[in-house]
Formats: sequence, structure tokens, C-alpha cells
Amino acid sequence: MREMGRRSEAADNPFKAMPPDEGARGDAPVAAALIGTWARPTILVERVGQRDVVTAACPQALDLGLRPGMAAAHARALVAELDVRDAEPKNDRGVLDRLALHAVGHWTPTASVAGADGLWLDLTGTTHLFGGEQRFCRRLLRFLHRLGFTATIAIAGSPGAAHALARYGGERVTILPPSTETQAIADLPLAALRLEPDTLASAARFGLERVADLYPIARGPLARRLGMKTVARLDQARGLVAEPIVPVMPFEVPRVERRLLEPIGTAETLTQVIGDLVDDLVCVLQARGLGLRAAVLTCVGVDGVEQRIGLGAAKATREAKHLKRMLAMRVERIEPDLGIEVMSLSAPRVEDLMPVSLGAGLAEPRVPDLAPLVDQLTVRAGDGALFRIGAQESDVPERATLRAAALACPAGWPKWKRPARLLRRPELLSSVVALLPDHPPRRFVWRGQPYRVVAGDGPERIHGEWWRTEREMWAVRDYFRVEVEGGERFWLFRRGDGVEGSTGDLSWYMHGLFG
Repeated sequence: MREMGRRSEAADNPFKAMPPDEGARGDAPVAAALIGTWARPTILVERVGQRDVVTAACPQALDLGLRPGMAAAHARALVAELDVRDAEPKNDRGVLDRLALHAVGHWTPTASVAGADGLWLDLTGTTHLFGGEQRFCRRLLRFLHRLGFTATIAIAGSPGAAHALARYGGERVTILPPSTETQAIADLPLAALRLEPDTLASAARFGLERVADLYPIARGPLARRLGMKTVARLDQARGLVAEPIVPVMPFEVPRVERRLLEPIGTAETLTQVIGDLVDDLVCVLQARGLGLRAAVLTCVGVDGVEQRIGLGAAKATREAKHLKRMLAMRVERIEPDLGIEVMSLSAPRVEDLMPVSLGAGLAEPRVPDLAPLVDQLTVRAGDGALFRIGAQESDVPERATLRAAALACPAGWPKWKRPARLLRRPELLSSVVALLPDHPPRRFVWRGQPYRVVAGDGPERIHGEWWRTEREMWAVRDYFRVEVEGGERFWLFRRGDGVEGSTGDLSWYMHGLFG
């Protein structure tokens, strides 16, 4: 996980005058203009409660002892000729958002804003495109310098450790070896763990100042003293608990909303509002040439509680009738309680959906579209209930199949015969009578029922995949297709070739059923 922290004033949109090549020079006037504004010590202040608080300071102000968090009146008393400006957190966040979107388009597909002054960059599998982590950091620092920003960069195995080292490590670039997060953050202050001010005050009363002070404390006493949030932050920084990064999306998610004059709670009124939302969303999708693959219906009650209902489509669609039908089947999952006053419908996953030509002749037969049927059955039976069987490369039958999407077109099926139903695991047969080495069984007992074979075909020899495990180095299976009295046909196999003992123990198994 990667993070960079920004420590400077807000700037206008820096991407208007950027050349296409990040490595090219020519943006020096941007940095010079920013430096020129620091002819006097400059601070940014923000109203917090009943006083003005310093939120950022230029390098000159920092050298004079001014720090973020200090009262603005105290800063004015310390420095006579002080340039005081109002902080603009919304503009700062806008610059960070644009930087995150730029990162998604140029550096990594996973980037997001980290706090009020940093970015998360997940560079897993991408740093080799820039010549390694060290060269990427140098390139990133040059890029930010041309925009007038200073930054510190930390690369670590967890976002928490990267956050701590970037802000409290003291180095401009820190690249942490794998599995060394615990030792690297041990000497950092507790504020590096992103704890709340009240938690930091409580820790100070207990004499806890560094991250290493928390290591010998058992989880139970630590949670009672500083809360479960402290335990979670500590584990995240050490890489013991995953901390997902929610990436920014480089496009605006289609979304429509209805605010109701009066709260509603009946199934009929909910269905009517859902229908209106679907009509609005379809218009948005059609204007943008998109089709919906996933939708989220959000209902906000009078008490402010949000309820979300997810919906998926087998393929991109914007057919209003179909979407209304699927959402109506899930209305019963909404609990109105005191009533619903705000409802919104968004499409977080979309795909391009352009008009399709019907062909030159309208009399040509059209292939039926199974997507609406699959969607309705999925709503009723569950997301994993519908699937198709696909093939994958393997000689062992139970490894040669996999689950595919309901609308997938599996290919690569073997030309030899296979049973219509393959058991999940081969089942051992008992009381088997068979002639060795190449004859099918005459009699066997399966699931407590005896069978007598009237016809058989085989053997089909399948060897084990020796590159997987040593046990399959010499393993052999001889498969037979047999028909028993009553017309049932089975797929059986014997372990071993009937000659060499190392190939198997000559036990028989049921593996599939024909028809």
C-alpha cells in the first residue's frame, strides 16, 4: 500500500497547463509563483468553535515556530508581519480528488484520498512499469514539485504503516521491506495510528506515548482502556488485519433520487416510487449509452436509518419493465418502520450498450434472450443458484469442470463420452466381482443396493497429474461404462492397472451416471 502526504497551501487546478509528458520541464513558473506568495510568513486559519485555529503554515512560518493546531491569536502575537488567510478545505479536497483521478489514469487502478492531506496508492503489480519502487517515488516527487507541492512518500505492506511513516517517519521517501511493519512503527508516536484526540489524551494519562508501548499490553486490557478502535488501528498498521482501500471511480455513477412530501410504508406506494426511479434511471442510461449490470436501491427512513437492496443483471440492460419486475420482487425486504421519505436508485456497475440492428429481413428467426429469465430466477433462488458447467484443462474428471456464468458459452469439451451427472466425489463400491486386468465388473454393491452388470465397455485409462503431488506420480484409473439389469448405466473406475501394485490398490468407485 502506498501513501503520499501533501504539506502546502491549496492551489488552483494544476492540470490545465500540464504538458503530456510528465518528465518534461517547463512548469517551473508554477512553483516560482507559489514561492513568491511566501514573501511574508503565511498561515491558513479555520473557525473551530469560538476561535480561529491554524490549519497550515508555509515553510517560513514553520521556521518561526508556528504550527498547525495553534490558535490564530497566539500566532499573530508571535509574528508581527503575518499573512493570515482563510482555509478552503473544499478546494483542498477538490485538488486531492483530481490528483486521485490522475493517479488512476496514470499510475495505478486503485487510488483514493487519505484524510485531508494525502492519497492512498496501491501499486501492487505496477511499479515495474516505472522501473521499480525507488524510481517511481523519484518520478512522483518531481511531478508534485512541478505543481508546487512538497510531499513525503512511504511504501509499506499495510496502509496504516504507510500512513504512519509518511507523516511521522521523518524521511522524504521510505520503502519498507516486507513483514517489518511492527519494528518500523515501534518508535513513532501514538498519533501515527490515526487515533481520536480523546483516545490520545487517555493514553497520555496512562503514560503511553509510543506505538511500542502498546505491544506488551494484552488485547482485553488495551480495549478497556483505549477502546476497540485502538486495537483495530494497531492491527491494521502491523498488517495483521486487512484495511481495504475504496478506490475513486473515474466516472460519475448514474443515480436518481426522489424526496417524498410524506413518508410512505405500503408495498403499493413503494412499488410506484420504484417504478418512477427506474424510468428516470433508464433515461440517464440511455442518454449516456450505458446498460445496467448492478443497481442499488437506497431507502432512508424518517429516523435516518438507511436500507440498501442490491440487484444484479446477467448482462447489461436498460429495459424498464424488466428492472421494475425484479425490484418489485424485492420490495418485501424493505422495512418501512415509521415510513420512508427518501428513495434513490444508482447503478455502480454499468457497461456500454449501443443499439443492435435487427437485420435486413424481419422474418429472420431471432435467438431468444435468456437474460430476463436468468435475472428473475436469480432473484428467487439466490445469486449462486444458476450456473453452467464449463471445461478446463485437466485429465482428472473431477478437475476438468468448473462453474461458469449462466449466460456463458463454455467451450473445450472433450470428444469422448462423459456421464450426464458426475458425482462430487467418487463413492467406494463394495462386493465387486471382476476379472483382471481389463474386464468390467460383473457385480457390485453401491449405496447398499446390489447391481448385476449385463454389458460393459472399457477400459479408458487416465493417469494422475504427476506435477501436482507425489501420490499421483504412478496413479492410474481404469474407467468402464457399464449397463446393469433395469437399464441403468454407470461410470465406474478401478484404481490401478491390475499389474503393478504401485499404480493403485484395485478398489472400485462410482463416479457418474449416464442418462
